[in-house]
Amino acid sequence: MVGFFGALAVVGFAAAMVAPTGVALAQQPDEEAPESAYSAALTETQNLTVTVEGATIAPVERGTFSVYVKPKPKPKPKPVQASTESSDQSAPSGPLFYTGGGAPAEWMAAAGIAESDWGYVDYIVSRESGWNPNATNASSGACGLVQALPCSKVPGNGYDPVDNLRWATGYATGRYGSWAGAHAFWTNNHWW
Repeated sequence: MVGFFGALAVVGFAAAMVAPTGVALAQQPDEEAPESAYSAALTETQNLTVTVEGATIAPVERGTFSVYVKPKPKPKPKPVQASTESSDQSAPSGPLFYTGGGAPAEWMAAAGIAESDWGYVDYIVSRESGWNPNATNASSGACGLVQALPCSKVPGNGYDPVDNLRWATGYATGRYGSWAGAHAFWTNNHWW
């Protein structure tokens, strides 16, 4: 008897699970487009009007906003390969070595280095290049008075002593805070 009722319960449970699916499949769809959750919500919205004696209720005004979209940077132009055709004038090959004159004090003054920093600059430059504006490290390619690496970092010409010292001032103050800080680092590490 228990077995009979158990089997009947299983059949009843299965029918309860399958029947709704079968009924849903048997119903014919309406000819109209199915209603979306959004359209159903719109039909159920309420318009509410508030009236208060002696008070005026102004509708809510919404502010505007603007969006700033940062433009993409313009692509850098690709260098154009020089033609290999021979011409009457030949372009110089290799670096543009310094051929002008001058002395270290003149170069530092022209580079805008304060006289109070000249001792620090002299110490570093004397050890990096011996005040030779055309000094080049054969293994690394560092160039100029302060041995800028790579040489292309120096705006202008890396071998021009004034350009090299201007760049070095920015490097010394940016990395070490001052020429004095660069000097202190150099004396401890023997490079900068």
